Amino acid sequence: MTHVNITNLRKNLFDYVNQAVEYNDVINISTKDGNAVMISEEEYNSMMETLYLLSVPGMKEKLEEGLNARPEDCEEFSW
Repeated sequence: MTHVNITNLRKNLFDYVNQAVEYNDVINISTKDGNAVMISEEEYNSMMETLYLLSVPGMKEKLEEGLNARPEDCEEFSW
């Protein structure tokens, strides 16, 4: 995570946006009234998808079950 104050962000906005997009860096922006966070659209979409999946009843358990499954416990599936 990169920390920057609002003045330096204004001076180097393109560089910070590029850093967020190219390297998925989280930019913490401090102002006198509080802080804000800048992330890439890809990172934002990923977080929204995770929140959605975890909001589906029982989905967290299914995902954990899948993560813990051994390859020999899986069935062959063809589209």
